Amino acid sequence: MQLDLNLLTALDALLEEGSVAGAAARLHVTSPAMSRSLGRIRKATGDQILVRTGRSMTPTPRALAMRAQVHALVQQAHQLLSAERELDLAALDRVFTVRWHDALTAACGTNLTTAVHRQAPGVRLRLSAEPGTDGPELRRGEIDLESSSSVPTLPDVRHRLVGADRLVVAVRPGHPLAEDPMSLERYAAVEHLTVSRRGSLRDPIDDALTLHGLERRVVAAGPTAAFALQLALSTDLVVTLPDAVTRTARDQLGLVSMAPPLPLPDVPLYLLWHQRYDDDRAHTWLRDLATETVQALFRAPCTGGRARTR
Repeated sequence: MQLDLNLLTALDALLEEGSVAGAAARLHVTSPAMSRSLGRIRKATGDQILVRTGRSMTPTPRALAMRAQVHALVQQAHQLLSAERELDLAALDRVFTVRWHDALTAACGTNLTTAVHRQAPGVRLRLSAEPGTDGPELRRGEIDLESSSSVPTLPDVRHRLVGADRLVVAVRPGHPLAEDPMSLERYAAVEHLTVSRRGSLRDPIDDALTLHGLERRVVAAGPTAAFALQLALSTDLVVTLPDAVTRTARDQLGLVSMAPPLPLPDVPLYLLWHQRYDDDRAHTWLRDLATETVQALFRAPCTGGRARTR
């Protein structure tokens, strides 16, 4: 039997008002229309629901037993179909999964986690490592917020540009490249290290060098910025990577940072999410907070120490 869920609203009104006329007035329908609804309710439940007693109507024992449950169901339905109420961060209970590049997580993860916990103590945050290949987790709802250096190609994945990072050259203290002014030829002649979660030994820097008729030798590819920086500290390998998201790690290791000897485009940073979350107020709060946290990183002044720019 196919049920008309509109009958729940009629039943709630009938049980609250105790009369056909009162229920009709409450729902702004005619008395005959409400009588027809009562007839359909009786047929669906197999119970009289309301029986006439003199000039009034009395609910049956089953009607009395179901009255609270019917009212609760109608109220829940109204809440589900009405506009979302104001977000109560103090009462928010939710788990968000954020998948960011390792350098971004290292640079901003602590501040984001602290801000989330301060504003919404009931929210739990999962900071997930980027896999070696792109996957469908964002579309499947397994990832709430992701970072990327490129605009997504899928039409149902939203994006927001939150900043652009300049590239710097990082070497160990005492590296020959840091002793004298760095020319383009000297930069190309040293051995290099790339950062690639896919293990690529080539990146846009090689394309830029090709335009100048030069080619560099890349001897290793590191899966994370942290690994690349540690390797650069222990060897003569040179790594060229985004400044803001690796600045703190470079300073802690004592690496020397220099501007590259050729013009390189800034690296854009996007936050990605699925369109299902466009109108989700809790998700909007999270991505706004993440945007604020990341942009604070780009606004932070460069530290002194061993950093050098020319």
